[in-house]
Amino acid sequence: MMTQTLLQPLDQRFIHSGISWQQFKLIEQGFSDSPGIRLFYYKGEVEILAVSEDHEAISRTLTILLALYFDIKDIEFKPTGSLTLETEGEASAQPDESYLIGRSTGTPPDLSVEVIFTSGNVKKLQRYRVLGVSEVWFWEDGVLAMYRLGSEDYEKIYSSVVLPDLDINLLCRCLLMASSVEAMREFRRGISG
Repeated sequence: MMTQTLLQPLDQRFIHSGISWQQFKLIEQGFSDSPGIRLFYYKGEVEILAVSEDHEAISRTLTILLALYFDIKDIEFKPTGSLTLETEGEASAQPDESYLIGRSTGTPPDLSVEVIFTSGNVKKLQRYRVLGVSEVWFWEDGVLAMYRLGSEDYEKIYSSVVLPDLDINLLCRCLLMASSVEAMREFRRGISG
């Protein structure tokens, strides 16, 4: 099994405070035709993230592996990708990946995932709390940190609540493989066996 070494990718991150919701919406319009740009807003702070090729590769591989899992385990799902989640005037986020699990309509998603190369800031959970996302995963340095929304705030968890049978160690190992085909085969073997 060959694994890849993630070099420091070239994600570019810009944060500015003191931005009103109206100003954020204008910034958002300005970036509407800019692929690879993710925008976030929380209580006056705007984050603009330009993602790297490595960032997108991890995100897309995760999508492929989870689709295999849903298929093999016969779990209905709807991938909602980086669909913008908003609570007007307070928070806006574009996760790298998001999913409705066991349903095909409604908001917020049951699971949102962010691939982090520039900042592993759990502060991002504040946005997702306002948006009401049940479970949030952060992929950083080859590890998935998972959080579940409780009655007040997020709590760190060590196995997924929305996907309780998912082997997180297997998923992380496969995400680090240099070959996507090898990763898919290994993941399929691991969840089928």
